[in-house]
Amino acid sequence: MSKLDELIAELCPDGVVFKRFDEVCTLHARIGWQRLTRAEYKNSGEYMLITGTDFTPMHEINYKSCVYVSEDRYIQDPKIQLKDGDILITKDGTLGKVAQVNSLPMPATLNGGVFVVRSKDGLLLPRYILHFLLSGHFQKVVNRQKTGSTISHLTQSLFSRLQIPVPPLEVQREIVHILDSFVLLTAELTAELTAELTARKKQYEFYRDELLTFDTDVKIEPLGKLCELQAGKAIKAFLISEEKTPMAPIPCYGANGLRGYVNDYNQEGNKSVIGRQGALCGNVCYATGKYYATEHAVVVTDKGYFNSRYLFHALTHADLNQYKTAGAQPGLSVSRLNEVKIAVPNRNVQDKIANVLDNFESICTDLNIGLPAEIEARQKQYEYYRDLLLTFAETGNTIVTDRQTDRQTDRQTDRQTDRQSIIKLLQYVFGYVQVELGTIGKVSMCKRILKAETSPSGEVPFYKIGTFGKKADSFISRSKYEEYRRLYSYPKKGDILISASGTIGRTIVYDGEDAYYQDSNIVWIDNDESIVLNKYLLYCYQLQPWTVSTGGTIARLYNDNISKAKICVPSIEEQKRIIEILDKFENICNDLQSGIPAEIEKRQKQYEYYRDKLLSFKEL
Repeated sequence: MSKLDELIAELCPDGVVFKRFDEVCTLHARIGWQRLTRAEYKNSGEYMLITGTDFTPMHEINYKSCVYVSEDRYIQDPKIQLKDGDILITKDGTLGKVAQVNSLPMPATLNGGVFVVRSKDGLLLPRYILHFLLSGHFQKVVNRQKTGSTISHLTQSLFSRLQIPVPPLEVQREIVHILDSFVLLTAELTAELTAELTARKKQYEFYRDELLTFDTDVKIEPLGKLCELQAGKAIKAFLISEEKTPMAPIPCYGANGLRGYVNDYNQEGNKSVIGRQGALCGNVCYATGKYYATEHAVVVTDKGYFNSRYLFHALTHADLNQYKTAGAQPGLSVSRLNEVKIAVPNRNVQDKIANVLDNFESICTDLNIGLPAEIEARQKQYEYYRDLLLTFAETGNTIVTDRQTDRQTDRQTDRQTDRQSIIKLLQYVFGYVQVELGTIGKVSMCKRILKAETSPSGEVPFYKIGTFGKKADSFISRSKYEEYRRLYSYPKKGDILISASGTIGRTIVYDGEDAYYQDSNIVWIDNDESIVLNKYLLYCYQLQPWTVSTGGTIARLYNDNISKAKICVPSIEEQKRIIEILDKFENICNDLQSGIPAEIEKRQKQYEYYRDKLLSFKEL
């Protein structure tokens, strides 16, 4: 029984009280007549204004992104003067975003799109409220509001009617402790994975710049000669939704890329769109289908010179931000963009470059593969347990089933699949990739056979390390062989067996014949050949500088040493080419081993013949 179960059994054995939200919490927002306008926002000041756009994915406040307001606006409503511990939730725009105020650097207030939630009489812990507002139960209410009307918003009356479970504070603390631990773990892992993703993006940028740096024989022309550049049209801010909705399904591009979604379009087709205003001007987006370009975006229409994806990568490579004008509001004019020089290789080269860079870019951005998927999985794990822990039965028990072990196994399988997918993409993009053997398959071995289960003669050969690659001198029964082969690890035909003790690194190719192999002394990579062909793996093993353990009586090659050993893996096509070449050399060597002695013997016989001939004289 977990600590949480013990607390529930002790403190609320007969059930958990559910109360209306307004019974246990206060809810305040800037009322209508206090409405702020953007014209009142300041870039600096002594009174901070927090909006929903300042919420971070970790449900904190990014104070660096906040704007400022006058003292009058701050003191206007004491109920929304913020303090540490306050829970905030967006009620307009992007509904249901939640954050907690911590380490507030200065006096702060709210704009009209955010509620501040506080516990009444200490009945609820702030972090418990936060996790409840993030739960699937509450977010279902939010989602209904998104689709229930033309203008989406959460009302105070809606909040008031909501039912929230109010367990004893000790139970709340334990729930918060568990969920905060998940949040912390998720944050740490996400940070690590994000760092890795950043490194991948830098790799992409490096190879993009390499591919798009040409010799002098490639034509380089001004962008204005090759394309038509045209700024979009202004649109009122209130017509732009932060999220895609049935009422606003069309992407809208502005100064900083994708600005939101609208219900109409002014552009169509696959084109690059350049942001032309602000500190980030010069950013390039690739727009497809129907979309809207504002006056702060420049649409690039090709005159027939480019692969559209090549042009996008080339414009990104051009670092257009360097051409911005100086001043309080940096910008890029269409006339200046027209002067930017772009390389125009032949179309075949453009196609290949675009294909390579698109595939590499997918490693960084596709949520169905690689690191972003891993980050998403961590977040979903937290959400899974959060919703379970906040689901109380009428009996007072939490509806929690322990699937941790199964989920870990599933995640390991998913990670293996993701890693292999990434390896395949890298093979395609770069031609080869260096990988650890553990990423292509699991180190495997046969089930242990006891000495008493072997005999000098029998039905199935049993190879020990001393007879590995030679003639077996021990055997096991057919029934034992069939049972162990069915229940435990067993090599597939073509798998490369490796000696892990004695003479380290000897190899044979399993030929599919009935045989059994000594556990831990004879191992193999359970390889499906989707990344590495077994024959290529065999040649790699022959050159592999194995790291062995020499601490015991007999040197050993442990599974961990094998898993961490690295090999260079080209594409499957290149592996086949290498195998073909090495096989030819091997055949030549085998032929020479048999041919040269025969040739020597032949020469020796020639010598003997002529020796005897020359030394045979007619007797006088």
